[in-house]
Parts: sequence; C-alpha cells; structure tokens
Amino acid sequence: MTGRRTTSGEEPSADERNELNKLNEQADRHDQHEQYSGLVTRLAALSIDAVLLLIASVAVGFGVPALWSSVEGSVPGWLKDGSEVVAALLPLLYFWLSWCVTCQTLGGMLFGIAVLRPDGSRVGVPRAAARAFFGLLFAPIWLVGMVITVLDPRRRAAHDILMGTVVRRV
Repeated sequence: MTGRRTTSGEEPSADERNELNKLNEQADRHDQHEQYSGLVTRLAALSIDAVLLLIASVAVGFGVPALWSSVEGSVPGWLKDGSEVVAALLPLLYFWLSWCVTCQTLGGMLFGIAVLRPDGSRVGVPRAAARAFFGLLFAPIWLVGMVITVLDPRRRAAHDILMGTVVRRV
C-alpha cells in the first residue's frame, strides 16, 4: 500500500488519515470561502458606484440643460425631458452593462470583485439586466438581503441566490 508516510517512515493509521482528511477539508472550505467577497467589501464597492452615479445623473439631468441655457438662453422641452430620462436610466444601464461586459462595476474594479455565475462564467446579458433592474426596483430589500452573506459559505446575498450569481474576488 502506498501513500503518505509519517516522519518515522510508517504508514499513518486510519485515525491519523481521517484527521488529515478533516484538516484538508477544513483548509479547502476556508480557501473557498476566502475567494468570495464579503458584506463590507460589497457595500464599499456599492457606495463608490452610488457616488459615481449620483455625480453622473446630476451632470446629465441638470448639467446638460444648464449648459444649453447658458449658450441659447432657453432650454427646449425635448432636451430637458430627454436629459431627465437618460439620468433616470443611467443606473440601470451602468449596472447592466458593467456586469454583462466586464462582470465588474467601477466600485467592483476598485475593490477587486466581480459578479459571476457560480461556475465562474460570465453572468450574461439577460441575467445582468434582471439583476440590475430588480436591484434598483427593490433597493431597500436588496440591501437587507445582503446581510445573509455572513451566513452563506459562498457569501451570497439573497439576490445572488435568486439570480444564480456569486461575487468573487478577482
């Protein structure tokens, strides 16, 4: 019989092999747990995204009409309405395109985290769109659902479980 030998050159006993297997399994679980992003990192990345979106939405929603007004004097209704629509859609487009193109928002890039499928593949266009849409539509519930990341071995929030995603360190 071949296998691991003890320091004295003998085969380990069945108890020793069981203990080694348990230690290896614990180490594997710990390593696997560490590859997923936790609550604090996810909230920090989301905060960065929120600040960036606030700046961009204000710039589009108010800045474009203000710039037009400074040049022409009066803002046409279509420009004002169009700016407001674009500003309102900006968060949806930002999260959707970020997750389906790079798997990362700018906040995610800063903290080194990405939204992926459990097998490590990309989220895909429909799943990224649904994740962004429902995340923005139910933002307070989405945030409360993040609390369960401390209980899940893959640190998934409620929306990750529902959408079939994980947030990994990359």
